[in-house]
Amino acid sequence: MAEPGRYSRNSAAEQGLACCHVCGRLTLVAKGYCHCCGHHLTLRKKHSLQVTMALVIAAMILYIPANVLPIMITSTLGVSSSDTILSGVVYFWMHGDYPIALIIFIASVVVPLAKLFALIWLCYTVYRGRQQTPRRRTHLYRITEFIGRWSMVDVFVVALMVALVQLGNLMSIMPGPAALAFAAVVIITMFAAKNFDPRLIWDVLEDREQDEDESPGG
Repeated sequence: MAEPGRYSRNSAAEQGLACCHVCGRLTLVAKGYCHCCGHHLTLRKKHSLQVTMALVIAAMILYIPANVLPIMITSTLGVSSSDTILSGVVYFWMHGDYPIALIIFIASVVVPLAKLFALIWLCYTVYRGRQQTPRRRTHLYRITEFIGRWSMVDVFVVALMVALVQLGNLMSIMPGPAALAFAAVVIITMFAAKNFDPRLIWDVLEDREQDEDESPGG
């Protein structure tokens, strides 16, 4: 193990250290548990790729009703109309509210899809043992984990409209079935990103360097 204050090219795992998945404290794996919170220590999250892909598949299934079913039902003078996410984007765009249309489209359509494809790509590259661009893939993971929560803006808009626009028979707004499906998509993808262990990206690179050091000409 490297002395305190000195740089070591060896990873924490090679030095017998593990980061607690609950509190983040770095502790010796030989201890078996975290001194800070008492959680059981493991070098990597167990079945990280399998659980992440299972959550991604569940989110992709729910993404279909989230966009096909109505997310908001408006009743005006006894006449009801429903809007999906995309029809809402078209409505704001046709009425000249371009910023609102773009915000809803990016937050509710582009971001969820981009996050799902990013997680699929990260899981695929780790599973295939890809050694190129580990730093870029780590940045991609950090961005994916950060922006995922902002997809809830559409659900927040519906919640505010339902709370504020309740005028009896004159006009009222109710959430549609897509609101629940879309909220589930956002929450599941957040759990999927949280469950993915980005250290797996670097493990492949470290294994290659170790093989090169152990080779006869290394």
